Amino acid sequence: MEIVKNFIDLILHLDQHLLSFVQHYGSLTYIILLVIILLETGLVVTPFLPGDSLIFTAGALSALHLLNFYVLFILLIIAATLGDSLNYLIGNKLGRKLIKSQKINSKYIRETEDFYKKKGPKFIVLARFIPIIRTFAPFVAGIGEMKYSKFIPYNIFGATIWVGLMVSLGYFFGNIPVIKNHFGLLTIGIIFVSIIPIIVDLFKKFSKESKLKQNL
Repeated sequence: MEIVKNFIDLILHLDQHLLSFVQHYGSLTYIILLVIILLETGLVVTPFLPGDSLIFTAGALSALHLLNFYVLFILLIIAATLGDSLNYLIGNKLGRKLIKSQKINSKYIRETEDFYKKKGPKFIVLARFIPIIRTFAPFVAGIGEMKYSKFIPYNIFGATIWVGLMVSLGYFFGNIPVIKNHFGLLTIGIIFVSIIPIIVDLFKKFSKESKLKQNL
């Protein structure tokens, strides 16, 4: 049981153990990173896996020449794109059945659907920067029967922006103690910036409704 517990802890906190993993397993680290990001974005039952922090930490290690920045960049974009595509497919084929069976958290589905209705396809890009919502966005797009030909450009663009930003932040700032020790605050800041367009839309909608009420 202790071995299983340690393995689960390693997977859930791989961002914290990544340096040790690279030192012990070298190039195998790339495969592990690919699998974790693929699962984090590709399955609605694994939103708890590290995403932002893992990519950020990998970027920081690439600045120390322990990992290759360009290999990370390309590999993780592929993983994130494939993950969302898998999630879309699951939503499209099995989404309604999974919701009815209550095997996934309906609260997250409702929250994601609300965001999606407000922003439409652009939400596929914005959702990349919002933990948990990121995992459910492609699933909801699949449930809503959004055509895959329309979904895939937003998927690729969102994956590129998300991975590119996180790897670059890690590369340039990940080894600065104050940033490294307060990555949670940095993530919150990124999330806030990401949802500014949604906040602006809500404010406009609220202002419009208030004016209509005043004119009645």
